[in-house]
Amino acid sequence: MTMQLPANWQLPDEIKRRFGQKGAGKQRAMLAEDHLLLVLHKLPQPGSRQRQGIFFWRNPQGIWKCSEGGEGLPRLKKHLKDYSKAEQQLSQAYSQAALADDYFQILENLAPLCRAAKNMMATLQTAREDVPEDRDIIDLRDWANDLDRTLDLLYTDVKNALEFDLARRVEEQSRLSLESVRTAQRLNLLAAVFLPLTALCSLFGMNLPHGLEQSPLGFWIILGLGIALGIITQRWILQPASKA
Repeated sequence: MTMQLPANWQLPDEIKRRFGQKGAGKQRAMLAEDHLLLVLHKLPQPGSRQRQGIFFWRNPQGIWKCSEGGEGLPRLKKHLKDYSKAEQQLSQAYSQAALADDYFQILENLAPLCRAAKNMMATLQTAREDVPEDRDIIDLRDWANDLDRTLDLLYTDVKNALEFDLARRVEEQSRLSLESVRTAQRLNLLAAVFLPLTALCSLFGMNLPHGLEQSPLGFWIILGLGIALGIITQRWILQPASKA
């Protein structure tokens, strides 16, 4: 942030000396010789880490001025109104969010807004203590306090909704994985039962003379042997799982 104080502002040197050459710095309130200067940050822009400063000066006569021109007090009220509009837009986006990506996007835009609003509220609280008789500052401080509390609640709600959505997805994934394991286990049991029977049928189904083809009893013997081997194989497969 490289913004400097307006050159035509007749501020005390005590205030001017508190600014460096690189910019306005953090949000804060400064009082000297009944001159009150507010250093605030404009509404943070999504995806940008740069903060653009704006100055509001209250002279000893109680007249406000803004570094961007115009009447100072209405511009200061508009400054807070911009934050309120941003909070309303994010609240509406939260009410329409359904996916984790939606909540991530809201949090990405909400986090810098929360920090800026909290610092703005602290700045106006300092101004309220420095100029206790100015009722306009009291109203602005209360407005900023309500805005800070609303943004904190919204941030908590969005974060909880995101965590719930992620937990629900993990639970659904675990349920699908468990169903897959159960399905695979059933298939393995079926294979264990029929594999010995299939092997015996293939062996004795070859066109080789072995004497069993002359007697119907041979068919039942082979069938019974295959089923017995299948049951033994099934129990052998289930034994490690039951011990675990």
